[in-house]
Amino acid sequence: MKTVDEHLADILGRIEPLPPLELQLLEADGCILAEDVTSATDLPAWDNSAMDGYAVRREDVLAATEDVPVELPVVGDVPAGSSQAYRVQPGQCVRIMTGAPLPAGADAVVPVEWTDRGVATVAIRKPPTEGQHIRRRGDDVSAGDVVATAGTRLGPTHIMLMAAVGRARVVVRPRPRVVVISTGTELVEPGAPTGPGQISDANGPGLTAAAREAGAIVYRVGIVPDDPTTLLDAIEDQLVRADLVITTGGVSAGAYDVVKEVLGRLGTVAFEQVAMQPGKPQGFGTIGPDGTPIFTLPGNPVSAYVSFEVFVRPAIRRMLGIEPVHRPQLPAACTAALTSREGVRQFLRGRLRMLDGRLAVEPVGGPGSHLVASLARSDALIVVPEDVTQVPAGGTVTVLSFGTLPHGDAEADGTGRDG
Repeated sequence: MKTVDEHLADILGRIEPLPPLELQLLEADGCILAEDVTSATDLPAWDNSAMDGYAVRREDVLAATEDVPVELPVVGDVPAGSSQAYRVQPGQCVRIMTGAPLPAGADAVVPVEWTDRGVATVAIRKPPTEGQHIRRRGDDVSAGDVVATAGTRLGPTHIMLMAAVGRARVVVRPRPRVVVISTGTELVEPGAPTGPGQISDANGPGLTAAAREAGAIVYRVGIVPDDPTTLLDAIEDQLVRADLVITTGGVSAGAYDVVKEVLGRLGTVAFEQVAMQPGKPQGFGTIGPDGTPIFTLPGNPVSAYVSFEVFVRPAIRRMLGIEPVHRPQLPAACTAALTSREGVRQFLRGRLRMLDGRLAVEPVGGPGSHLVASLARSDALIVVPEDVTQVPAGGTVTVLSFGTLPHGDAEADGTGRDG
């Protein structure tokens, strides 16, 4: 059997980041930036007011108090978006709105709350400090500044900043388009009634969600029965929109494992036994005129999900151009004793918590590859290496964390989270 590391190395050796392309800003959300983005303008582009109020010369209102306010004539209004030029002369002020350009001559803004809100004249009851409530040109970004660097995964705040500096398009590595196909005559769509021998398709929705979480654009195909012609037609129909294909089911050694039967004839997909539990039967190769990568994963739900985490997710992240491609691997104290078969890398479900100031992991459920409920309760995989057959309670194991790590000491209720 191949080792996990050998199989993963073979996969990543054949996967390349997708070539960059220029996209409109909103279409680039979630993609990896392939260029440094510099600002062509200052941000703000001009001095402007941070408050609704009155633009003043500070020296004119230094004597203002609650009991003896300073009264000034209001010689104009400057709303946001105004292009009218004003100059504040000694002894005058201009009413101004938040974001409006600061008139020449003004060196502070008095918030409207410090005044009687006058229109023709205004009574000011408190003096501002010099420059108070003014946003200066270039305070946030100066022209020529790099506002986003190559390799950044673009999210809402990056989109907001690039839009603010006037960038409409950016060069990114696109999100890979992934097609998920569930195979098996026994499968029915979730929500449909199940007859004798039938089960609801869990793998299709689960792997679709997993690929989306990894950063891909995902298309889930309807269930394909165990028919060679139907399966090959379904795969070929999807190649026009696929950068990567995932099938699940039909890769073992049974009489009706049609994925292995159909794709094995092509000579471009290798079906192998990998020394891991769950997920021993694996297939990987390419298909179609463009050499589209295809993963054929086992049909048992836990096997399919573990296989995705170990092999497919790193491939998707490689296509995105993200490093590192792997989940965080962390040491943790195992709260229960474990046994494992020699020569096989075991992946067990676990739930993380903090225990006495140390990261700990509690095994969840049994080893069965059909136990979906325990998978849903887990937030990590416990990795037992090939050369380890016994882990004592309290012993250190490596965990693959699925998300945010816990903090603090968890209560002894098995939740793995503190309140």
